[in-house]
Amino acid sequence: MTRRPMASRDSRRGGRSLSEALRRVADEGISEQLIILAEELRSHRKRHGLSLETLSGLSGVSRSMISKIERCETMPSTNTLSRLSEALGTTFSQLMAHPVEREILVIPAAVQPVLREETSGFQRRCLSPVLPGRGVDWVLNYLPPQGSTGEFVAHRRGVEEYIYVAKGRLKAVIGERSLVLESGDSLYFQADVTHAFVNVGSEACEYFLIIDSSRLR
Repeated sequence: MTRRPMASRDSRRGGRSLSEALRRVADEGISEQLIILAEELRSHRKRHGLSLETLSGLSGVSRSMISKIERCETMPSTNTLSRLSEALGTTFSQLMAHPVEREILVIPAAVQPVLREETSGFQRRCLSPVLPGRGVDWVLNYLPPQGSTGEFVAHRRGVEEYIYVAKGRLKAVIGERSLVLESGDSLYFQADVTHAFVNVGSEACEYFLIIDSSRLR
């Protein structure tokens, strides 16, 4: 039987219940996505026994920024979130959604976690479910004309990335190497170097990204 993952989970994390989280959504105008992110970040940090200061040192993200994310005061950029997930030994998607347990899942568009950056126009939609014991992120990225993701931190050795350009032209900067992908092109690279992506076309660029860290498990 196919089951749909819940957008929220009736649990208590970091002293906050689901009912309180929903109240904040209604009363304070805080997005449910930001609340989930705050809960998952706090949960992963405490699971590893890390203080805010220690996580800051490991990730290069300031203590104040981490604290603001956990208090639902700011939505981090994709670069900030990638640094935090790398420092915590987890994946981008695992910080953006609560884990689910069924092997056959339908993830409606309305509950797929989406991170949008207002300044750059970069949008990242998580397509893969968050399943225990998995190390694969499947993401649909959107970049406006001339938009850039900014530079992503190098992953741990063994992490691989796969890209398929569905629309537009995409410039990939992998370490010291730069190349341009056309619509329909695909790319594979070992992601233990810094990497960045730029839309070099005159139209919006959409590309699928798979981040595979399963070999680390």
